[in-house]
Amino acid sequence: MKKILKTTMRNNYKIRILGFLFVLISMFTNAQTSEPETRITSLPEIDMAEGVNIHIISPEPIQFVDLSSDFLVGDLPAENIARIKINPAPKDSLSSKSFNAKLLKSREDIGVITIVGQSFMAQYRVMYRVGSQYNIHSNLQIQPEDIQPLEFTKQALSNTELYRFSRLILARQPNKPMRGVRSLKLNLELNNVYVLDDYIFLDISMKNNTNLPYSIDDIKFSLEDKKIYKATNNQSIDLEPVYRVQDHKNFKKSYRNIFVFKKFTYPNSKVLKIRFIEEQLSGRTIEMGIKYSDILNADTF
Repeated sequence: MKKILKTTMRNNYKIRILGFLFVLISMFTNAQTSEPETRITSLPEIDMAEGVNIHIISPEPIQFVDLSSDFLVGDLPAENIARIKINPAPKDSLSSKSFNAKLLKSREDIGVITIVGQSFMAQYRVMYRVGSQYNIHSNLQIQPEDIQPLEFTKQALSNTELYRFSRLILARQPNKPMRGVRSLKLNLELNNVYVLDDYIFLDISMKNNTNLPYSIDDIKFSLEDKKIYKATNNQSIDLEPVYRVQDHKNFKKSYRNIFVFKKFTYPNSKVLKIRFIEEQLSGRTIEMGIKYSDILNADTF
């Protein structure tokens, strides 16, 4: 019986080793045979016609747009929207073929659109359509299957990723706040601090115990000395969050938001001050200090 158990255990161990080696070989093979380049003929196609703008909507802020031909012109009306149209009369074009609807055939290739976001690149092959009988789309949302991830040696999180992590925090019900102050029937609370890579997430909420709505004029973050001996010796360093999940300016009873900062440190002699300032002609300004120990005790995802 003991020999049978030993033989069975030895066989199971060999099976696990062989399975592990098979996974490694499969990963190596897939990495070796993956396509390192993309051919123009394999790009997703966009049909365009004269007089119709196409708005390409990106899931994250667009870093830049490249149009490979003078037949195409465009701009960025918003940080995540590229507006592109056909140029009816390109000037000084490097192409020997001047743009003319009569000279182009339907479904003729007139260029490539390249859109680069914070973490991806998407490319589309533009096909010219003749006549108005075709169903030309006026907007296009970049789909996951159309993007190519960009890898950097130390890649920053995109706004899409920051939004996703911020929503995960908001989905959690805050327990006992880490810090809190009360003033003018207002409660300002630091619910929790989270750290992900080089980012610090501050979960901050505010409660209004009056019937008068609160209108936020500004929210300021600064590093200041704990003890101020003279006004001239006070050193204040303003900090600007790289992302906030929502931008509400007015609330009646409760407010909650996630503020994201790039990693920062400060000595024990300083404190991170948070100030909520209401619109002018109101004295309802409330502030709270966060010790560096609160940052060091941050949770992780």
